Parts: sequence; C-alpha cells; structure tokens
Amino acid sequence: MSELAPAIGQIALLVVLLVLSVPLLGRWLAHLYTSQRHLGVERVTYRVLRVDPDADQHWRSYAGAVLGFSLVSVLGLYALGRLQEHLPLSLGFPGLPPDGAFNTAVSFVTNTNWQWYSGEVTIGHLMQASGLSVQNFVSAAVGMAVAAAFARGLAKRAVDPANAGRVGNFWADLVRTTYRVLLPMALLAAVAFVLMGVIQNLSDTHTISTLTGGHQSLTGGPVASQEAIKQLGTNGGGFYNVNSAHPFENPNGLSNLLQIFLMLVIPFSMAWAFGVIVGDRRQGVAILSVMALLFAVSVALLTWAEMAGHGTAPQLAGGALEGKETRFGTAASALFAATTTATSTGAVDSMHDSLTAPGGGVAMFNMMLGEIIPGGVGSGLYGMLMLAVVTVFLSGLMVGRTPEYLGKRIGQKEIVLVAGYVLTTPILVLVGGAIAITASDGLAGLQETGPHGLSEAVYAVTSAANNNGSAFGGLTSGTPFWNTLLGLLMLLGRFVPMLLVLGLAGRFASQGQRPPSSGTLPTHSPLFVVLLSGVALVVVGLTFVPVLALGPIAEALS
Repeated sequence: MSELAPAIGQIALLVVLLVLSVPLLGRWLAHLYTSQRHLGVERVTYRVLRVDPDADQHWRSYAGAVLGFSLVSVLGLYALGRLQEHLPLSLGFPGLPPDGAFNTAVSFVTNTNWQWYSGEVTIGHLMQASGLSVQNFVSAAVGMAVAAAFARGLAKRAVDPANAGRVGNFWADLVRTTYRVLLPMALLAAVAFVLMGVIQNLSDTHTISTLTGGHQSLTGGPVASQEAIKQLGTNGGGFYNVNSAHPFENPNGLSNLLQIFLMLVIPFSMAWAFGVIVGDRRQGVAILSVMALLFAVSVALLTWAEMAGHGTAPQLAGGALEGKETRFGTAASALFAATTTATSTGAVDSMHDSLTAPGGGVAMFNMMLGEIIPGGVGSGLYGMLMLAVVTVFLSGLMVGRTPEYLGKRIGQKEIVLVAGYVLTTPILVLVGGAIAITASDGLAGLQETGPHGLSEAVYAVTSAANNNGSAFGGLTSGTPFWNTLLGLLMLLGRFVPMLLVLGLAGRFASQGQRPPSSGTLPTHSPLFVVLLSGVALVVVGLTFVPVLALGPIAEALS
C-alpha cells in the first residue's frame, strides 16, 4: 500500500495534464486539417516533392500516395541498414542481414518499431538519426493523415458529383502534421528530457571500469531527440535494448510520467479534433469517453494484477517486482505497460515477460482490441470510428431502420468495408500464431513451453499485426523465420486496414449529409458510449478469448 498512494497521485497529475492539453491540441489539429493556408517552409517542401498541395484527391489517389510514400520509405531504410558499415557514424557496426534489414525497415515505416536487435550494439548514429528517427516522424504523420481523411469524409455535407469521393490531400496532411505538430512538440519534449537527465550527443563507445574490477562498454548517442518522437508518435523503438527501462533513456519518475503523457496526448486529442471537424464537439467527446473509459479499466486491472502478485515474495515486496526498475516501482510500471499496449507504442519500462499472468493477459488484450483505447496516433481514432459504424449498424438492425452515422447512410458496400477492417487483424493474429507454434523454426525461438510459451508466440504476432512493437522478452525473434513472419504481419496489419478506412472515407465523401430523423440513433449520448464500449469488448472477446484461455488464463490458474 505504501506504493499505491504516490501511484494515485501520479495518475491524478496525468489526468490533469491531459484535461488541460487535449482540448487545446484537439482544436489545433482540427484547424490544421481543414485550413487552406500553407507556411513558407511547407511550400518549399511541396516544390521539392513536386506535388500540388491544393489538389483535392480522390480516395484512390490518396491511398496510392500513402502506399507509394511508404514503399519508398521501406526501400530507403532497407538500404541504410544493409549499407551501414560503409556510412559515416556507423561506430564500426556491420550492415544488417537481409532479413533483419527487411524487418527493421518495415517495422519503423509501419509505426511498429519492433526491434529484434540490441540498439546500442547494432545501429550506428547515422541510421538512428537519419533513418529510424525520421521514420518515427513520418510514419506517425501518415496515420494521422489517414484519420483526418476519414473525418473529412464524414464531415462533407454537400457533394458535387464531379468531386465525389475526394477526401483531401495526403501530401498537405503529411507535411503539415510533421512541421506544425510533431517537430515542435518533439523539440520541446527533447529539451525537457535533456533537463531531466536523458543523454543527447554523438559520442562513440566508452569503456569504463566497474566497482568489481570488470569493464563495461557504454554507447552514447542522440537519445533524447529519439526518445521524444518515439513516445509522441506512439512509435516505441528504443535507442537501447532495454528501451525505457534504461537510465539513459528514462532516468527518473518524472521522465517516466512525461513519457506516459506523450504517448496519450495526441491519440486523445485526435478524438477531440474529430468532433470539431464534423461540426459537433459532442461526437468527439463521445469517442473520447469510450477511449478513456476502457483505458481506465485497463490501467486498474493491470495495476491490480501486478500489485497483488501471487506468491510469498511478491506479497512481502508489496507487488510483483521481478523485471521492474525500482526507481519506478510496480504501480508506475503497470501504468506504463497499460499505456504502451493501449496506444500502439510498444515502449517498455519493465520486462513484459515478467508481468504476472493476469497482467500479461491485460496487456495482450489491449493490443487485441485493435489498440483503440486510445490507440496509435491516427490509427486509434479511425479504429474507434470503424467500431462506431458497427455499433450504429447493429442498432439500426435492432429497430428495423436504415443505419446512419453523422448523416451518412451505411449500406451493403459500406458494411463490407467495415467487416473487412474488423476481421483483418484477428485473421493475421490467429493465422500468424498458428504458423509460429507449428513451424519448427518458430518453436525454436520460444524459451518457454506450456501456456507461457504460447503467450510468448501469441504476444509477438499480436504486437506485429497491431503495429505495437512490444514483446515478451523470452522470445528469440532475430532469426530469418521470425523476422520474415513478423515483417509480413506488420505490413498487412498496417496497410490493409488503412486501405479499407480510406475506401469507406471515399464512400462517405460521395454522399450528402442527411438530416437526423426520429429513428436516428444519437451518437453523442451516454447510451451510445455504453453501446460502443460493449461492441469493442464483445467483438474482441468472441475472437480472442479461446487463445487467451490457453495462454495467460491457463497460466494464471495453474
């Protein structure tokens, strides 16, 4: 109980910071995605890219730009990885193997940041700064751009047949998000991290003598700058192998709280921005309420699981301390674990493999929800909106009326796109998990047998397919089999849902907005918040409860 009081104070401070910042940032984001004005530096960027930022793109053109930009990013990052030993500031590290370079390139471009390697002994400063950090910015901006396109499709009131299906300009969304949101916020966060003790330099490896007479090599680098955008963009890739558990990345409780705040602030603000864009702030508040409600439940359950860890040692210590940094403690580590798995970040300040069985199950379930509470930057919003469409559709069936969401009719073609979105991730997780535990190369990477071994495999494929990036540390994933399997899951888990979201945005943008009638379900009421929360839980529960029963639930009962 001695640790619970400061944990409650930390959560209260976090809530206050979010309450103060979310409306302000949300309004700024809404302005950003609806303004016609371009800054001077943005115009220069458009000329370099040779694009017209004022062209209103059809959803297919928008999707093509997303895929084209991402493909070029994958190829560029793959080349950096393979050629690393020939580049300056490589610290003498060799180039990445083909499967490792593929996995890393896909990982950072898809905003997953799964790491099969130890960063401080594998990746040089040039690739960290000009490769991985750059992708931390632009991959986050891509997700936010797609969410903005979906919101504009829902917000369009009158439609000119000649301009049907147009959802905005990808290049304008990408550049504005990077220049006006991510860069300035990351700069402020990086300065704050430096003041808190996070390192920032281009130092080579230093060898120091330990108190026991041994020697240890410590690598410096541009850590604070990468740490800022790693959390702000819900990326998660750490400069060091132990990620935010490393004192160079996360030196104290204050920096730990700032990292949690950065993970949450943009996803929650995107929901507020949605309400402003569609012209009804109550809609954004309803989506935000569902996110906050489910996230609060997740934090409570994971904190309870870790604080009430079973066994004599955890009870005497006041919680399950295995795999946790004593400078943070059990409760703060549980809050970080709940946040990172609920926001598609994947950063860790403790060893998730050492979470109690119920705690690991909650973390896994957060990802299985599709990471919508509040999810990744952009992806959390459009994921929750897709479930909102499901909720409205089911409610319309129950009362025998044609379902509508924000004046947009939901017909056969619309619901087919939504169904494809809902089914994509479960298919990837379950098929990927089946391959992992039946292939000999997959089994070779598991350090455990029984329920925990299954949890290691399922956690890995869930993390990849949901573009999270965290892992149970007992899995040896840096092999051609795991690098290839997880890389493919990351690609499909990122871009198939994006294409379905943009397709639905185009369908909505092709419709005029219908006025509400007596049979229209109010989508800003407490009833809708309850219905949407229930749909989110039931859709996931029906899909994943069997595999959870064989993994963390069976482990907890054993």
